[in-house]
Amino acid sequence: MSSVMPATTSVNESAATTAGPDDETLQSVAARACSSIMPAWPLDQAVAVNPHWRRIGMPIRRVAARLAVLGDFRVFPARDYIRQEWDAGRITRADLDAALKIHTAHEACAMTAEHWVAELASAPRVRREPLLVDLLDDAVQKNKRWPWRAALVFQMSQTCATYFDRHQADWRASGSPSLYGFWRESMIGDHGLSSRLGLPGFMKQLRKLPLRAEEAMRWALTELSLEEPVWEDYFKALLLSINGWASWCAYIGWQKIPAGQNDPRLCELLACRIAWEALLACSVPSAARRDAIVALGANWRDFDRRVAEADSALVVDELWQQALETSFQRGFARTLRTPVPSDATQAPEVQAVFCIDTRSELMRRSLEAVWCGVQTRAFAGFFGIPIHYNPLGTDIHRPQLPGIAYPSIAVQDVVTASGRATTDGARSVRVRSARWKRLARLDQWLGAVRWPNATFSFVEAFGVGYLGKIVRWIRPPVTPRVSVDHIGLPVAIQEQCRPMITELDVEKQVELAAGVLHTMGLDGRLAPLVILCGHTGQSTNNAHASTLDCGACYGRPGEANARALAHLLNDPRVREGLHQRGLNVPPDTFFIGALHNTTTDEVTGFDLDLLPPTAQVRWKKMEQVFAQAGDRIRRERAPALWMDANLAPDALLKSFRRRANDGSQTRPEWGLTRNAAFIIGPRDRSRGRVLNRAYLHDYDARFDADGSVLEKLMMGPMLVTHWLSWQYHASTCDPLHYGSGNKVLHNVVDGHVGVFEGNGGDLRIGLPKQSLHNGDGWYHQPVRLTVVIDAPAASIESVMARNAVLGQLCDNGWMLLWRYEGKELQRYKRGLWLPLEV
Repeated sequence: MSSVMPATTSVNESAATTAGPDDETLQSVAARACSSIMPAWPLDQAVAVNPHWRRIGMPIRRVAARLAVLGDFRVFPARDYIRQEWDAGRITRADLDAALKIHTAHEACAMTAEHWVAELASAPRVRREPLLVDLLDDAVQKNKRWPWRAALVFQMSQTCATYFDRHQADWRASGSPSLYGFWRESMIGDHGLSSRLGLPGFMKQLRKLPLRAEEAMRWALTELSLEEPVWEDYFKALLLSINGWASWCAYIGWQKIPAGQNDPRLCELLACRIAWEALLACSVPSAARRDAIVALGANWRDFDRRVAEADSALVVDELWQQALETSFQRGFARTLRTPVPSDATQAPEVQAVFCIDTRSELMRRSLEAVWCGVQTRAFAGFFGIPIHYNPLGTDIHRPQLPGIAYPSIAVQDVVTASGRATTDGARSVRVRSARWKRLARLDQWLGAVRWPNATFSFVEAFGVGYLGKIVRWIRPPVTPRVSVDHIGLPVAIQEQCRPMITELDVEKQVELAAGVLHTMGLDGRLAPLVILCGHTGQSTNNAHASTLDCGACYGRPGEANARALAHLLNDPRVREGLHQRGLNVPPDTFFIGALHNTTTDEVTGFDLDLLPPTAQVRWKKMEQVFAQAGDRIRRERAPALWMDANLAPDALLKSFRRRANDGSQTRPEWGLTRNAAFIIGPRDRSRGRVLNRAYLHDYDARFDADGSVLEKLMMGPMLVTHWLSWQYHASTCDPLHYGSGNKVLHNVVDGHVGVFEGNGGDLRIGLPKQSLHNGDGWYHQPVRLTVVIDAPAASIESVMARNAVLGQLCDNGWMLLWRYEGKELQRYKRGLWLPLEV
């Protein structure tokens, strides 16, 4: 298109004489469009999120239809995947018949099972509405220069990466503090853009760009002649065309909600995107521009009809989603119905409380099989204390709680004398200062090796020092995990550096402790030793390492929460306050914080120097039990990781450690892959059963007369597991938009914002392919979460009546809800409890 001259007249001759879009209306529509984008958290705080969370007010198939028309997004599993499951016999005719029965109960359907199977051979008949760039960019010219849609996404993405960089680049571009202003300056300063686009007059049009984002949106809408009724949908489509960066901007806005502030950058990103469309329109011949704008208006006026057609076309996909879930639920329900011996043992010597994480199920099951003296329980991994944690000698105040909440309790590292839990203030100050200096020197050293003018001389002088690193990559060591929170601390100090709750008076600490014990179900039912066990993953050279950590702790290890709560519950002042409330903690009961490494299945205890002699004996016993249980788990997990389950115990542990320390390993563990269910009920409902695809949370309705604990669980852990489930579901069903692609090709943006796959394109969000795919096919099975609650129907319904979001999730098909009725199971369907027939 080198011969194309910029257009000088408007496609709509009356546009110059008509008033531009009304400011208030435009701002309102833009705000609604922006509110549909769910945040994507940074790499080091991998909060799993349902990317459709802000759309759950609509039925799932309607959302799938709208997203397909808006941006060719997929909500249901791909038909070729379903066909493979059908051909392999993992989805059976019985599953399909059951799904048809459920479907026809609320929507008439005359087609046979054979028809639904035949439909798998063809793609859904859904067509995405075009954006203006799609109508302008003719197929003939696409092979002669940069395709415009790819060009604008690349340019915007690179600009955003530069604008948001605070940690990675040694040189940062100066410019406008606003995202739109920075983008405008980068566009005007890029003198090669015209030639890359094949538009010689493009630079002239750039100089017409308004200075402010709001003015740019008004100008662009006038140039595009879009009618007000289609603005919101068109804006949503524009944001979805650069969904990765839109999600990052939404995250920034999310962080400002507690302060009651609004961040403008998502709306500014929208202004940049629509301005790009108008710039292209102004730079092509008038005839091409006129035809494209007329076609654009006609297409988007027809949006509702296209969505209705897509909704009808996706009935097939919704039905097969139900059939896939039935294929899991059939075996799951059979497992839940299988009688197991009741727990008639004596009072436990040790209680071990784990996160509800699916990986904890293996540890709980193995511990109980190894020793009958241990009773395991499950509770959300942040252990009920919504903290922000300040590691010693740093300015970091990191949240350690579910992503749907905000921190309200400060936890800080303090240094104590050996064998004592009281703070040594003067020593803490000295250690904090010394660590600060060590970290500063480390940062200075890292800066030296990053500077281009020092790189070659540094390697030349110190290259021999890299031999050790090279050897460790060729032959990874078998060393255990080392906490990054201890970097810069002498080994002797590490054991005396303890996370503790600060800034809470004793009365508030007592209130916090009482609430946690009651919600945990431990008030009045405590063993002599109670182990609060958080969890963490272990991997090397892994940008998505935090996805293997605790999903209830903001993608962090749960160590700080577990240790802080243990210190709180061991505090004599807190115990006295609990006694005054009628909650007696036996004097011989001691709490200890621990950490479960889910990659190697090793458990580490903390603050062991504080244990009294009787607790020391029990802990020594538990160390042996943990070791035996860990070996059982590693043998169970080994085949799925292509490892030899028949190795001797020491050799197998070394193999798992070596895998965790291997910088080339793209699958150190499977994380939460294949998660499918969540059980809220007493341990009797799950003990002795293999439920490694289920989250487990202990709950006994007998001790919750007012339903307050049930409400906390349904509005807390149940929503968290829903988010976790949907992140895996979305990354599997639509890896292009909601997955981060191939780990091998990742380039990290700003050290923590996200990744590019290669060196361009949109910011990739969600899970990498290696976390979901085993090389031959999808290892994760994208089923919606099945939640099973052991509570009276009236209690569940009462919680749902007070919290509309739960009704939206269940009534609109985002979550599947069951409950126990004695020994039987019932399923929830729009206010009714129906017998479970799978």
